[in-house]
Amino acid sequence: MKSHDVVIRPYTPDSDLKKLSRIWLDASLLAHPFIGEQRLHKQRVLIEDRYLPNAETWVACIDHQPCGFISLLDTFVGGIFISPDRQGLGIGRQLIAHALSLKGRLELEVYTDNRQAMAFYMGLGFQELSRRPRDDEGYAFENARLRLMG
Repeated sequence: MKSHDVVIRPYTPDSDLKKLSRIWLDASLLAHPFIGEQRLHKQRVLIEDRYLPNAETWVACIDHQPCGFISLLDTFVGGIFISPDRQGLGIGRQLIAHALSLKGRLELEVYTDNRQAMAFYMGLGFQELSRRPRDDEGYAFENARLRLMG
């Protein structure tokens, strides 16, 4: 896919919320099966009610249709999700590059069991800073904290 096929634009709550929530759920079910479908459906409510409204979110679109997004809390990547049918086309790389150009550096946490994401971030040059054995909700899912400098 050529980079000009993807347009990155700011998040628009009225038109994007449900679409991005769906992308989040579809991508999370694929990337995080170890969390469990029931817990992911509960987290989707938080995505819609708390996380998307309070983050700086950039939406990747192809033919004016959202296909992925990155949500930032200053330089921290709260989440980056690509629709499963659009993964592997370079959209995630473009979103990271866009965020890095805005912020100068990025940090994030990723489940270490999400091997595809770990490989993706390491391939982009992220450096591992630390690991913790439990996630934000206290579940025994290891997280790695990573940083990328611009």
